[in-house]
Amino acid sequence: MRPEAPIGTLRPALEGACDSLGLALDPAALDRLLAYLALLQRWNATYNLTAVRDPGEMLTQHLADCLAVVGPLRRQLGAGTSRRVLDVGSGGGLPGVALAVLEPGWSVTCVDAVGKKAAFIRQVAVELRLRNLAAEHARVESLKAGGFDLITSRAFASLADFVSLTRKLLAADGVWAAMKGKTPDAELAALPAGIAVFHVEPIAVPGLDAERCIVWMREAAGAAPGLVHS
Repeated sequence: MRPEAPIGTLRPALEGACDSLGLALDPAALDRLLAYLALLQRWNATYNLTAVRDPGEMLTQHLADCLAVVGPLRRQLGAGTSRRVLDVGSGGGLPGVALAVLEPGWSVTCVDAVGKKAAFIRQVAVELRLRNLAAEHARVESLKAGGFDLITSRAFASLADFVSLTRKLLAADGVWAAMKGKTPDAELAALPAGIAVFHVEPIAVPGLDAERCIVWMREAAGAAPGLVHS
């Protein structure tokens, strides 16, 4: 087993991943992301937030995986805008923490049914001074306040369950963005009536040799029919 990489040595790898993704991060944002990785490693030793233990692998498999969706989400919502984002089944704050760091104007709420995970995200918000990051310890279907411009998830549930559990929380002109591995054809076929899949967008994660995509969905009313692959 190779030794774990100290967090401080990961800055060049993080900078390289951001460069590959076309993300221009200032030093303060890079510091926050590295501090987040340090917190994830520290809490993981006690609370088992993720099965990935090595910080270098956390960077590639978790953080870079989430940074890869920032560009597509910015194109949909608008960079530098004021938006409300819900990250469902956020776990250790992925992708919610990355979105909150890179887009200070987005109000990001992470929801998870596991209390220790919500507590971790709250601690991240405090230590990283992310006033736009909040965490809810709840099942997503029990949330009352809706009106989210974007509802996203990463390995949370099937597409059908994802949209059914969160449908009441989506703003009238809002969109869903589900992070998936390979294009989930069976899940797409099982979506409930009234849901339009307007794009299945492949994404490349620096350092990760695996298929990734974002499934973009919205309420069908007013949406162009059909499924778009690219």
